[in-house]
Amino acid sequence: MDKNDRVNIYKRLAVMGGTFDPIHYGHLVTAEAVRDKFQLEKVLFMPTKNPPHKMNRLTTDAYHRYLMTVLATITNPYFEVSRLEIERSGITYTVDTIRELRKIHGDDAEIYFITGADAILEILTWHNVEELLGMCQFVAATRPGFYGYEMEQKLEEIKSKYGKEIYSIEVPSLAISSTDIRNRIKNNKTIRYLLPESVEHYIRKNGLYVK
Repeated sequence: MDKNDRVNIYKRLAVMGGTFDPIHYGHLVTAEAVRDKFQLEKVLFMPTKNPPHKMNRLTTDAYHRYLMTVLATITNPYFEVSRLEIERSGITYTVDTIRELRKIHGDDAEIYFITGADAILEILTWHNVEELLGMCQFVAATRPGFYGYEMEQKLEEIKSKYGKEIYSIEVPSLAISSTDIRNRIKNNKTIRYLLPESVEHYIRKNGLYVK
């Protein structure tokens, strides 16, 4: 974060983390649904730089992913894009991000971390998970029909082991995926209405995902 940047302080906020490669309407609808459900002041979109769970795939340059996220969120006054993770060196760990946000917004701030339900199934393998669960509330965004026995068992395990409730919210548009969008572009198929028009224009202008 640049020393000249003005930092806004929030007491009820959510972090929407992801590679956003590219960002699409599923991400935006999820963020807005969580903001509305928990009556939050702000949702911070946090593009990751080097996520440990995606080290086997080359992600698009962080600069492009950041700018696409800015373009996608600019019309919503409750959305803000953070450069915190893309400016940090090394592997991106969520626990480091939440620690930093605690320093900025204070120990009394209510912080929600939004992630996909599939990530929740792996959460116990995350770096310093006990500390992480103690610093923020998790919201699992699920596709219709995803919330099954395996998910229920995982939430019970987390509650039993750490005394933490994981909230869940069903988002129909999560059927859209960044992987599918990248494949569509590579195969010269339409991506219209899967993501904001401004993001589609940016992708076309910069020749992203064609190879």
